[in-house]
Amino acid sequence: MPGPDPHDDTSRDYERFEKKQLAQDRDAIGVDTADIDDTTAQRLVNDLVDADVVTPVPEDHVLVHKPSGTVFDSTTQLAVFHRGWTANRDADAEAE
Repeated sequence: MPGPDPHDDTSRDYERFEKKQLAQDRDAIGVDTADIDDTTAQRLVNDLVDADVVTPVPEDHVLVHKPSGTVFDSTTQLAVFHRGWTANRDADAEAE
């Protein structure tokens, strides 16, 4: 039985793939949104309401993120979303 074909070796492809995946993982953790507690979220949402970025809808008990049109019923969810949304927009602006 002949040995492995040296032209059919895919180990280098796997190493490149794994390095690319690790780089993407590092990029994904560059924006920290997990550290938002209720107090921080409430402060951020209040600032966004004052800046007219978020509209509260009291009768429906929701908050509307105006730039994206997304509706939230949690200040923490909104704060995490806004941080990620802002980071994505900043990354897009840097790429241009």
